Amino acid sequence: MIVDLNSRYGLNPAHSEVVEACKIIEPCDTLDMGCSNGRNALYLGQLGFNVNAIDINSGAIDTLQSIIIEEKMDNIKAQVHDINSASLGKDYGFISCTVTLMFINPANVDAILADMHKRTLPGGYNLIVCAMSTEEHPCPVPFPFTLKAGQLREAYAGWELIKYNEDVGTMHNGAKLQFATMLARKPG
Repeated sequence: MIVDLNSRYGLNPAHSEVVEACKIIEPCDTLDMGCSNGRNALYLGQLGFNVNAIDINSGAIDTLQSIIIEEKMDNIKAQVHDINSASLGKDYGFISCTVTLMFINPANVDAILADMHKRTLPGGYNLIVCAMSTEEHPCPVPFPFTLKAGQLREAYAGWELIKYNEDVGTMHNGAKLQFATMLARKPG
């Protein structure tokens, strides 16, 4: 049974795309890139995934570490890691990167995506949700990086796209923002 740890610790619920992905992905070694305080890592951990949760924010990692200890969740490891280094260091069956890429150095995006490809096991999955900026929908938020139309699809050429869209949504503050959402499976 899943206890709502996120509510217990004042965190947002797990990202809806992570929840959806878990309906088809079996528990495996998983990376939560840009985990922040751990909303997705905690959800995945409760489902039996072995989660490596990384973020550059040491305060967020400290918060997640204290929850892991309090809840005795030995299947989640939280560590400070700069995603910009494009060196994930080990292989995973599932890499989740939701609303993270837009905060990285644009010069590192190709290397980061290439490292995600390399570090995904054959038959494994990548989930990416990232803000876009297009002619029709220029991004109203000054993120360091935004995807262009079709850019994420091109980056995953040769993978099975289980879900892919570039939809406009409304943020909690009312701003209209276009996001690329992709769940892709690496060829086995």
